[in-house]
Amino acid sequence: MNTQDSMNKEKKFVSQLLTDKPSALQQSASVCREKEISSPLPELLGFAALAAATVSLASCKKDQEALFEVNNVMLYDNSADKSKLKSNEQYVSILYTNLFQTALSNNTVFELGKTLLSLGDQELAREVLISNFFNDAGVQMPTADEMNADIDAFIVETYKRFFVRLPSEAEKTWVKNFIERNAYMTPELVYFSFAMSNEYMYY
Repeated sequence: MNTQDSMNKEKKFVSQLLTDKPSALQQSASVCREKEISSPLPELLGFAALAAATVSLASCKKDQEALFEVNNVMLYDNSADKSKLKSNEQYVSILYTNLFQTALSNNTVFELGKTLLSLGDQELAREVLISNFFNDAGVQMPTADEMNADIDAFIVETYKRFFVRLPSEAEKTWVKNFIERNAYMTPELVYFSFAMSNEYMYY
């Protein structure tokens, strides 16, 4: 994707936030909430994680091969370690990175942050933002078949991706049972629930 396409795509997100009608995903999410996906989920719905990999050049000496290293991402021990509320700009930036596995420009983050603030109902504003992001084909997530093929692995990766921590055994069991009992569950709805959770609002 070239720079112009990327800028046009980001502008599209800003305009859609105010002009789009609720998508099918929003309606599905409402049904999902009615079926208690966001209820006693043991600390399920919450913090977003930025999986960052940094590359560093080991040496600049002539005729020496370049050595690249990847830094490990530190995981939280549990949700209690998160006490700071994210700003709208932090929420937008982290959400976009979690869903698309790439960064959003600072200007677009700022504009979307202002738009969220102007909508008043912050929960509704986040629902619209998440739904519009899901309408883009660039979202990086497994298919329903891939999720159901290894639910345990899907749960662990989702916790690390959004909450920057590993699930407890109780959380893993609860979420796995929930997915298995509800045939309508998809990765989109699971991601939607994590992004709308209380834990996701803090870091």
